[in-house]
Amino acid sequence: MSRQIKLFDTTLRDGEQSPGASMTTPEKVRIAKQLEKLGVDIIEAGFAVSSPGDFDAITQIGECVSSSVICSLARATEKDILRAAEALKTARLKRIHTFIATSPIHMEHKLKMKPDEVIRRAVEAVKLARSLVDDVEFSCEDATRSETPFLKEIIAAAIEAGAATINIPDTVGYAIPFDYQRFVGEIADFVGGRAVVSVHCHNDLGLATANSLAAILGGAGQVECTINGLGERAGNASLEEIAMTLRVRKDLFGGADTRINSKEIYASSRLLAETCGIEPQPNKAIVGKNAFAHESGIHQDGVLKRRETYEIMSAEDIGLDRNRLTLGKLSGSHAFRQKLQELGFDPSEEEFKRAFDRFKELADRKKIVYDEDIRSLLTSESANVPAEFTLTHMQLTDCSGGVPISAVTIRRSNGEEVTDAAIGGGTIDAVFKAIDRVSGFSGQLLDYKVDAVSEGKDALARVLVKVVFDDEKPAVMGHGLNIDTMKASAEAYIGSLNSFLAMKDRLRKVSRSSV
Repeated sequence: MSRQIKLFDTTLRDGEQSPGASMTTPEKVRIAKQLEKLGVDIIEAGFAVSSPGDFDAITQIGECVSSSVICSLARATEKDILRAAEALKTARLKRIHTFIATSPIHMEHKLKMKPDEVIRRAVEAVKLARSLVDDVEFSCEDATRSETPFLKEIIAAAIEAGAATINIPDTVGYAIPFDYQRFVGEIADFVGGRAVVSVHCHNDLGLATANSLAAILGGAGQVECTINGLGERAGNASLEEIAMTLRVRKDLFGGADTRINSKEIYASSRLLAETCGIEPQPNKAIVGKNAFAHESGIHQDGVLKRRETYEIMSAEDIGLDRNRLTLGKLSGSHAFRQKLQELGFDPSEEEFKRAFDRFKELADRKKIVYDEDIRSLLTSESANVPAEFTLTHMQLTDCSGGVPISAVTIRRSNGEEVTDAAIGGGTIDAVFKAIDRVSGFSGQLLDYKVDAVSEGKDALARVLVKVVFDDEKPAVMGHGLNIDTMKASAEAYIGSLNSFLAMKDRLRKVSRSSV
């Protein structure tokens, strides 16, 4: 008999803990909507008590996502659980995910608690959460280094208290597949259908996906994972690898499958990569740039004769169109809208108009417009951040041995235009300093990345910056997209400033509403 494996996506919580992967609330909302389209069962939208920003993101995601369960993480404390429940009030389907460590090393050195006290805290937390929502998940942190008899004792107590899902995570990536399968099987037999057994695997030994698949063979009914395997340290189990392995090798998994719409996998991967600026490595399974590339003459010949000779799945299966050549400067809005639908986008009228205007501008300057160009245009136009500042003009002066000078004109949201200039240690530094002078905000650049969206000398430059403004943390991300790398850099820097101002404004409103 076939069985459905629930996929619990923690990209917006554990994934965001990856260094450099912080996201704004509008970016998290956009990714959550894509996860819903992808068919994710549960979206762990954040850790409500950790910051006003996480609380706000969970609330907004709950307002716009209806077919996926929205989840907030919470430690086994009253404060965490009450805050999680408050953030989840807007969600149609909601879950509180509470956890406490169960390994001897964590209980002794981190919690400084005796096992009996840990069980008591777990029971109290689950009971409180269950009184606030119908769906409660309990996690035994560091389960793979915990003692099995104690695990069974605390799991039984948590189920009795009202937990419907029991997670036995490999928190530090310690497990080995064959042993994890045995371990999960023993826990699943003990649970005996009283709750769903879940696993959450980390990739410290490169085995997160393998361990997750072994756990399914052992009886797990839920797998916790992230897009692109993003996550703390070496990352989490990769959602796309799990979903496609079950589909390609269904002969070995007894018909186990997920409700993932695989044609949305590539779009989900690209949206996350462009949002947080962390690209999958080129040879990443399923979604890497080389995943469907064949350079060897023998391989190319085989694929041309019959695709299945060297491909166990097709690029189309994950939503990647092999025909990357798309529209041109003579294309109209109807054709452009149809292409967006093919690529899985459903923009608002305002977003569509802005994207079409930029597409026409781009088509006038590029000989070929690729699907990747259009994906990037739509991603940048759907940021949904109020533009307090907009770049209208920029002039650069630089020469070998000379002093880099930048002059910029910026329009405020009230229509006022301001012009100023600055010198810098380099061209980019001069541009950013000129923007600081015009805006009145001082930014500290923490990260700067530039890459080509497609190919050729006229490829779009995609720039990502990470900036702290006026020494106020957290850092904010900014994205720029233009054939001119300098202009893309200026747009990215101004975008980060707009995100900073929008975040401050939103958090002020959240703070006032919480009083």
